[in-house]
Amino acid sequence: MKLTRFAKYVWFVLIFNLGVILWGAYVRATGAGAGCGNHWPLCNGEVIPRAEQIETLVEFTHRLSSGLAFLLVFGMLIWAWRIFPKGHRVRAGAILSMVFMISEALVGAGLVLFELVADNESTARALFISVHLVNTFILLACITLTARWASAGKGFVLRWGEAYIWVLMAGFIGVLILGMSGALTALGDTLFPVNSIEEGIRQDFSSTAHFLVRLRILHPTIAVMVALYLSMAISWISSKVRQNENKIIGRVIISLLLLQLLAGLINVLLLAPVWMQLVHLLLSDSVWIFLVLYVSATLSQGDSVFDVD
Repeated sequence: MKLTRFAKYVWFVLIFNLGVILWGAYVRATGAGAGCGNHWPLCNGEVIPRAEQIETLVEFTHRLSSGLAFLLVFGMLIWAWRIFPKGHRVRAGAILSMVFMISEALVGAGLVLFELVADNESTARALFISVHLVNTFILLACITLTARWASAGKGFVLRWGEAYIWVLMAGFIGVLILGMSGALTALGDTLFPVNSIEEGIRQDFSSTAHFLVRLRILHPTIAVMVALYLSMAISWISSKVRQNENKIIGRVIISLLLLQLLAGLINVLLLAPVWMQLVHLLLSDSVWIFLVLYVSATLSQGDSVFDVD
């Protein structure tokens, strides 16, 4: 498939946003979220702060990369508006990407302005983190679809009477729930680190432990359930689908799910080091992106994607 300059640009925007997400996770994992105080968009009340502490440099760098990501998505919108006709799906994807990029910035600003960073253990922070995760996933989905459509990918139609629609929708919801539980687990690991697996298990089942600690046991359970469900759903759909692209993407997703489960186990055994948290997050985002591509390929316009038995 020959990619146009615009299509290459959109794929770059997607990759750049993945980098911004990983750096944001590094900010959270290292407790550097308060590096700029409760100022936004300024950092400690300055446009370019004096980085007397490493936390300030880490947080300020994240803000710079986030601002650049915002400009890249805005550039994608302007470019799409100039080269695609009114009503084109690429335009729609670019518009939605911009909308969720704006909401991404607002959620990030809320975390800073309400001081839901660093050592904050409140329920409000947990809620903000969950909303942030969902918004990030939707943003990635919008950019991914824009990139696919700009690469000559077909649009899709929703055939609500077909069983596979509901199977795929359940998979989407499952991955979102898994992502939220993972974000809360990562927050709990950051706020309540342990020195051994035994200590972590005691905390998980302690009735007096913080709610973020007691929620940690749910994440691996949800991960196994979602991985099994998606693997079975994709295997079922791929056994009936005509498109080779669909089957290839399906195999990639199943492989990523297995890697993600392995990474999660290693993360637990190593007591959640920052670098392993970032690897686990990258795999999670990759599963989501390829799931979006898989659903798009499955729902492509034209003849039915399924063989007629």
